[in-house]
Amino acid sequence: MRIRKPGMIRDQLWYLGHERSGIYLVEGRDESMIISGGTSYIVPALIRQFREFGINKERIVRLLILHSHFDHVGIVPFCKRCNPALQIYASTRAWEILRMPTAIETINAFSRSVMERIGMVEVCSAYDLDWRNDVVGIAVSEGDHIDLNDIKVHILETPGHSSCSISAYIPPFKALFASDSGGIPYKQTILSSGNSNFTKFQESLEKLKTLEINFLCADHYGYVVGDEASNFISRSIEMAMKNRAQMEDIYCRTRDVDATAKELTRAFYAENPDYLLPQEISEGVYRQMVRHIAAALEGEA
Repeated sequence: MRIRKPGMIRDQLWYLGHERSGIYLVEGRDESMIISGGTSYIVPALIRQFREFGINKERIVRLLILHSHFDHVGIVPFCKRCNPALQIYASTRAWEILRMPTAIETINAFSRSVMERIGMVEVCSAYDLDWRNDVVGIAVSEGDHIDLNDIKVHILETPGHSSCSISAYIPPFKALFASDSGGIPYKQTILSSGNSNFTKFQESLEKLKTLEINFLCADHYGYVVGDEASNFISRSIEMAMKNRAQMEDIYCRTRDVDATAKELTRAFYAENPDYLLPQEISEGVYRQMVRHIAAALEGEA
C-alpha cells in the first residue's frame, strides 16, 4: 500500500513535507535526525507540520543527505542557518559536488524552476533557501552508521541514480530510505531513475533486494508499507529491465541520443502532464540515461 499523506509512520518515524517531495524524521531517545533534504518549497509545510504534529524541532541535531540533486537537498541550507550546530551527513562525492559553484548554481536555478511551475515562488520568498558555500558536513560511506543512542541508521552505497547516492536502513524498523536509488513510486507504477549510470542503478537495486523491508521510504510520492513494501525492490528491478529495453529499442531505431531523449520525454508527459519536474529537466534526465545506454550498446561503457 502506498501512503502519500504526511504523518506518523510508526513510533519514532514520521513522513513530512508534501506528496511530491518528502523527508523523514527519525526520533531517537535523546535526539532526532532528518533523512533526506527534499525540495526547497516544502519548508513552509515543514514549519506548519512541526507545530501541528507537536514535533520538538530543538531535538533535531542531525540531517542525512542521500544524494546531491536539487530536489533532495532543498531544505538543507535553511535548516543549517536556523541551527548552525546541526550535523549534516552525505557521501564524500556529494560533498565534492556541493562545493562546486556550477552545482550550486544549478541547484538554485532548478529549485526556482519547480517553485515557478507550482506557483510557490512568493510563498517561499520569505525564507533563506538558496545554497551558498556556507554548508559543510561529515562524509559517510558503506558500512558506517549514525548512532541516535537507541537507534542506529546504517549507510549503504547505492550509486547509479547519481554518482553520490547512498541509502539508509534501520534494521529494527525494517525501514529502507533509498531515495531515487530504489525507484520512484509514481501513481501505481515505479519509475526507473538510473540518471548517471543505468547499469550501476540496476546493480544497486540487486544489492537492496537482500534487505528485509516493511517500510519503503521514498523521497517522492510518499512511502510504501505491507506486502508492496516487501516486494517493491523486486518490482523496481523488473521495471528497470523493461525501461532499459524501451530506451535501447528507441535508440537502436534513431541512433541519436537527443532524439531518443525527446521521444521518451514527449511520451511520458503526454501521459503524465502533472509530473513534479518541468519537462526540460526530465528531458535532461532522459538524455543522461540514454547516453549511458548508448555507450553500453556501442561497447564503450
